[in-house]
Amino acid sequence: MMTCLGLALIWLLHWLPLPVLALLGRGVGYLLYVLAGERRRVVLTNLRLCFPELHEEERKRLARRHFAAFARALLEHGILWWGSRERVMRMVRVEGLEHWQAVQGKPVIWLAPHFVGLDMGGSRIITEWQGISVYSQQKDPAFDRVLLHGRTRFVKPVLFSRQDGIRPVVKAMRSGLPFYYLPDMDFGERDSIFVPFFGVPAATITGLARMAQLARAVVQPVVTTQLPGGAGYVLRFYPAWEHFPTGDLAADTRRMNEFIEARVREMPEQYYWLHKRFKTRPPGEKKIY
Repeated sequence: MMTCLGLALIWLLHWLPLPVLALLGRGVGYLLYVLAGERRRVVLTNLRLCFPELHEEERKRLARRHFAAFARALLEHGILWWGSRERVMRMVRVEGLEHWQAVQGKPVIWLAPHFVGLDMGGSRIITEWQGISVYSQQKDPAFDRVLLHGRTRFVKPVLFSRQDGIRPVVKAMRSGLPFYYLPDMDFGERDSIFVPFFGVPAATITGLARMAQLARAVVQPVVTTQLPGGAGYVLRFYPAWEHFPTGDLAADTRRMNEFIEARVREMPEQYYWLHKRFKTRPPGEKKIY
């Protein structure tokens, strides 16, 4: 029932203009910062580990800005799920299109880090281009229906589950479909190695380099930035990486983390700090959260 009420509220809000949604999101975010004690502690712990140079009050201000950016993106999901194709295209501007055109038709992995605009970028992509994505079925049937509808309502992507493994993904990439890939979360020890993220050993899956090698694919970062106020978002295609993969799995995985870290420093309030990025620890290390 609560899920249905929440979805109904987001549906109602999607009729509002972006500047109003931005203001509402900021207010909801500050409220969540106060009420969501456990997640607030996760965010502050992540910021303490990644930005030790900041004073405690600076980290708290950054955490409040993160909750505001996250809540704003959450409320704006109604546009992705029920807004017109034209409105989604207006909300998310595309930059660096020439970099995508330079590799179009080749096997491509779009490296898409977990910023708050991640879903906005994915929805903008399917207004024009077909790609591949991994979809995890949601426990709540109502939310699952809405989420799946939102991700398949324009140019229908090819969806796989995590249980499918990488072989069908590689096969689809070889056919010329780009893979929208989100590898920067802690998925546990399986298929992961510990490489630094902001100087802290982080369990990081090695799938980017392994799939690039198997599919003979180029890696092209794709990052979506939330703009101030009601200005929407920017989906930015970066130049495809050269000399990747190198055959050195640890070095290739470090390169991925270093690229993401550089983007985080450009907009630290927009990275998904609510996730327990350092939950899995090297043998002998105590738990962080």
